Amino acid sequence: MEYGFTTAAYVVAAVLFILSLGGLSGQESAKRAIWYGIVGMALAVLATLFGPGAGNWFLSLVMIAFGGVIGWFVAQRVQMTEMPQLVAAMHSLVGLAAVFVGFNAQIELARVLRAKAEEGVHVFEGFAAVLAHKTPAEIAMLKIEVFLGIFIGAVTFTGSVVAFGKLAGRIDGKPKKLQGGHMLNAGALALSVLLGILYCTGVGPAILWLILITLLAFFIGWHLIMGIGGADMPVVVSMLNSYSGWAAAMIGFTLSNDLLIVTGALVGSSGAILSYIMCKAMNRNFVSVILGGFGGETGPAAEIEGEQIAIDAEGVSAALNDADSVIIVPGYGMAVAQAQGAVSELTRKLRAAGKTVRFAIHPVAGRLPGHMNVLLAEAKVPYDIVLEMDEINEDFPNTDVAIVIGSNDIVNPAAQDDPNSPIAGMPVLEVWKAKQVFVSKRGQGTGYSGIENPLFFKENTRMFYGDAKDSLNKLLPMIE
Repeated sequence: MEYGFTTAAYVVAAVLFILSLGGLSGQESAKRAIWYGIVGMALAVLATLFGPGAGNWFLSLVMIAFGGVIGWFVAQRVQMTEMPQLVAAMHSLVGLAAVFVGFNAQIELARVLRAKAEEGVHVFEGFAAVLAHKTPAEIAMLKIEVFLGIFIGAVTFTGSVVAFGKLAGRIDGKPKKLQGGHMLNAGALALSVLLGILYCTGVGPAILWLILITLLAFFIGWHLIMGIGGADMPVVVSMLNSYSGWAAAMIGFTLSNDLLIVTGALVGSSGAILSYIMCKAMNRNFVSVILGGFGGETGPAAEIEGEQIAIDAEGVSAALNDADSVIIVPGYGMAVAQAQGAVSELTRKLRAAGKTVRFAIHPVAGRLPGHMNVLLAEAKVPYDIVLEMDEINEDFPNTDVAIVIGSNDIVNPAAQDDPNSPIAGMPVLEVWKAKQVFVSKRGQGTGYSGIENPLFFKENTRMFYGDAKDSLNKLLPMIE
């Protein structure tokens, strides 16, 4: 009876998770999709607590309450601008959980095998009872699962920690590698596989091999993400999401938990697909991004001629009042300034004046896939005027004014004009083709990837310096 209830609950939870993932593909259905996920997770936790082999309910409830309080506290404090690093932090916890589960499985397995060797009568409970009934072939498969879970989990943990540091600005966003670069990663991977073979075949001290595998995987995760430049961070976050999913699936195999296997596979495959789609949108090879990313060694960049010309709010408002069509390009600078509310109000006033206003969203705008869409939805910008790059890029030549708010790399013409640019070949929003371009920017610094932008020096571009929120608030009263 218990097994039937747990299995049925897991099936329903899995369906809810699938509906949740499907709903998150659209802004209109996202809120409902989140509730699907919440209900599915609650059902999964309850089914596990009251399922076969469960125990330590008091401790489990205490830990759930403790985690819930932390989650509520974090949710209250984290701003939308900090969501990318929060996601990276969550990935690190999944990876660390996989490492702990793997070591626990090995400790329990060693205890069971030692007890069996004593040829006495032993009563096992919980996970140990499951291990006690496994055949030698099943134990061999378990060891493979433990090895993969620990390795993927450890790579996910340190990789996510580095991604968190880069996204939070605590680690330099420029790519950095040790001497030897890719060979160090390859050597660490080869040694991990060798140690994994020794562990799975029972040669030598199992715990020692797992500790060494963990340390090597920690190094790979750290060195791999340190070597990836800031322009690739959205892909990195998506990739780490995939890693955390596969780590969870390995935990599921180890614990014989069907729901963890299904959920992990869903997260792992969806993260991998999203990473591939993003790389395709950036015209980058997925493997080259993961192994090196933007910001690697290239030839000398083309020299930029001209100067950055500033403009004040009066000048921007005059152009907007005369314009018939406006395209707004939001970027991470908008998120940092929390200017989405001011952008929404500017949009409302311009549309009320009879002007055509639309938004152009690059696939990797911000620090997380869909980052700009979420911010604009939060500010109640109508969904139907928020367009993807492929839908709007051809319209810039027929646009009177393009307003760039806190974007750098995704509007950089060097991607098309300079073959030596680190972002050469990456599709960008061709804002420079509009009749006038206004760039809202704090100062004359480069983007997150550290790449200079020739757009700022073009004749039809004017720099609207200052905090984006403050600048737009000055502009709003002047819009007629």
